[in-house]
Amino acid sequence: MAVPSFVDRVTLHVSAGRGGHGVASVHREKFKPLGGPDGGNGGPGGSVILRVDPDVTTLVDYHHSPKRRAEHGGLGAGDRKNGAHGADLVLAVPDGTVVKHVNGEVIADLVGAGTELVVAQGGRGGLGNAALASKARKAPGFALLGEPGEELDVVLELKVVADVGLVGFPSAGKSSLIASISRARPKIADYPFTTLIPNLGVVTAGDVTFTVADVPGLIEGAAEGRGLGHDFLRHIERCAALVHVLDTATLEPGRNPVDDLEIIEDELRRYGGLDDRPRLVALNKVDVPDGRGIAEMVVDDLKERGMRVFEVSAMSGEGTRELVYAMAEIVQEARKAKAAEIPQRIVVRPKAVDDDGFTVTRTGAGWRVRGSKPERWVRQTDFSNDEAVGYLADRLNRLGVETRLLEMGAEEGDAVLIGPIDNAVVFDFKPGIDAGAENLARRGEDNRFQEDRPAAQRRREIQEKLAERGENETRADVARRIDKPEVYGPMAYEIGSEADPDAAPVPAFDEDAWLEEDPGE
Repeated sequence: MAVPSFVDRVTLHVSAGRGGHGVASVHREKFKPLGGPDGGNGGPGGSVILRVDPDVTTLVDYHHSPKRRAEHGGLGAGDRKNGAHGADLVLAVPDGTVVKHVNGEVIADLVGAGTELVVAQGGRGGLGNAALASKARKAPGFALLGEPGEELDVVLELKVVADVGLVGFPSAGKSSLIASISRARPKIADYPFTTLIPNLGVVTAGDVTFTVADVPGLIEGAAEGRGLGHDFLRHIERCAALVHVLDTATLEPGRNPVDDLEIIEDELRRYGGLDDRPRLVALNKVDVPDGRGIAEMVVDDLKERGMRVFEVSAMSGEGTRELVYAMAEIVQEARKAKAAEIPQRIVVRPKAVDDDGFTVTRTGAGWRVRGSKPERWVRQTDFSNDEAVGYLADRLNRLGVETRLLEMGAEEGDAVLIGPIDNAVVFDFKPGIDAGAENLARRGEDNRFQEDRPAAQRRREIQEKLAERGENETRADVARRIDKPEVYGPMAYEIGSEADPDAAPVPAFDEDAWLEEDPGE
């Protein structure tokens, strides 16, 4: 299998680094048995950054290695030592790279040396107990976890940044023309589709230096995917001018330069976005006797269409000087009209779910809370630590989540889900304010979490029964023997098993019920 040397479209999977966890630590020193909290913060994870590098001309590196991951943040430590920052992963891309979501939505268009795109943001580091200490909570016995870094698939598409684009049928002489007017040495042969990748050449005309690119394999129907033009038409989107290279010495029956021009123009029109580009016409191969005769026959017709026509020969160099200076004139005018591009840094951030900070939706299985703050706080919480869970409840209450649930009709015992379905946490709702009586507890703690919740009780029962399970039984088989279908309210069930076909139904997480909104009564 041939190894590609030019790749202009890849799908890249990027993963930013996870933030380091904070640490809960107490300062210990001689004669100071309780020196106070001194746990440091976790370091932020590294981000994945795309940066335009003029020395890179292809995406072939990402074709071979499509998965890239940044460095994780370091863990906090005692004595107020913060974790190290995870190193950013900088990926060099060619000038003119378009970054898209896999659904086709454009994220950014990277043009100009040094332009950067933070495509995946590193996760925040968790706070240590030293940073969480306050007058009301002088010695926190918990720390916050680091957040996971962003992870997504992006599509990189390269659109060559060239000043002039050559278009025409295969074997019209585009590669020969580039070789004639520049130092580029593309593959040249006397059969169609010799050129399989866009060729770039640097051309000098007096004081003006510009680049010329050709589009290989452009034939009738290219806009619909025929030939190779469908893959490479995007490379001329950034060109300031287009040059039609017309073959005046073709041996194919029924072809002539005027018809070729109309066919190519029709394909460009179907592709779209190129109507405003100035056009030049190069009648190539006039060094061939028949070619010169045909060129003389059609030159007046082309000029009547408003085209600037040049009779050239890529082999002998005839007429190429005049064509090059005409290209330079258009390029120079386009550069004057275009403002100077300043490299910029682009950071992709997800849109907030709601300006209010969170939303509450009633579903068929309970209540679903979405919002950047609640979801981030859930990710930062260590649910094995009761004090950390109480701190989460305190934060959610201050944000107004509990009040909003009560206003919308939530009752004690209702299931409340926070976060996306694939990574969510389900709580049993137990409001802290009941009949006007405030829940009294130290700030950051919640007495409700000292009670045995149904979910926790059920897990303990399953864990106790595991010691009695048979040789081939799984945890799910043990759960099927425990008759508690009322744990989470409305839910789906798994009936029976090979180990115990008469077992009672066990509740299962019903994703569709959480996604379907319930208007209520």
